[in-house]
Amino acid sequence: MPRFAANLSFLYQEHPFLDRFEAAARDGFQAVEYLFPYEHDARELRARLDANGLVQALFNAPPGDWAKGERGIASLLGRGEEFRAGIRRALDYAAVLGNERLHVMAGLAEARETQRAVLVENLAWAAAQAAAQGVTILLEAINGRDMPGYFYHRQDEARAVCEEIGAPNLRVQFDCYHAQIVEGDLATNLRRHLPHIGHIQIAGVPDRHEPDETNELNYPFLFRLLDELGYDGWVGCEYRPRAGTSAGLGWARPWLGKHA
Repeated sequence: MPRFAANLSFLYQEHPFLDRFEAAARDGFQAVEYLFPYEHDARELRARLDANGLVQALFNAPPGDWAKGERGIASLLGRGEEFRAGIRRALDYAAVLGNERLHVMAGLAEARETQRAVLVENLAWAAAQAAAQGVTILLEAINGRDMPGYFYHRQDEARAVCEEIGAPNLRVQFDCYHAQIVEGDLATNLRRHLPHIGHIQIAGVPDRHEPDETNELNYPFLFRLLDELGYDGWVGCEYRPRAGTSAGLGWARPWLGKHA
């Protein structure tokens, strides 16, 4: 049975961020994820987790200057010191929050061949640092419609970087929304990549709304497939609700229980 994590950067926008923990728990979620925790003290976030019986499933390392369009700095030339400082900060948060999954964004590709060497060097260093506290570094392929120019759009591109580095705690973050837009054939891709997958996310396609019967993916089939394949990690719900989050959770009632 899938274990769902509410992505608090996307869900419960009707509540202030710190109140979203309680809202997610009230709806039956047992874990949360979000993009970036750094605007809040890690101890305050941990208090919200503990008060609501929630697990911290995932967050992202610092991405550079998000407001100016940066989408990660792991592959960017001349940013090594900033990258290492960001990883140290993220691991400090992870230690307080009990978080074991850290998504590290590669950045936009302008000089791909040169940047790849920088990316590999930086990620190898990050994986070594993370391993010391039991944290897995995740790489996510992101579709070019939502994020034009991102370093990798396909699952095999992200997986190839993991395999080149060879660190056991470096894995792929498989987002079904991005994978469907770029590649499709999700059942085959999940089977092919599962040994390298460290986290899964979901959203409806094509509009990134609820993963319900109005989207083009058959999520009940995919959830059964994940069970058959033995995936026991969290499934992050990273979608934009059409209206109120709680009102749109009908798709999740079979799994979240009576409070959904």
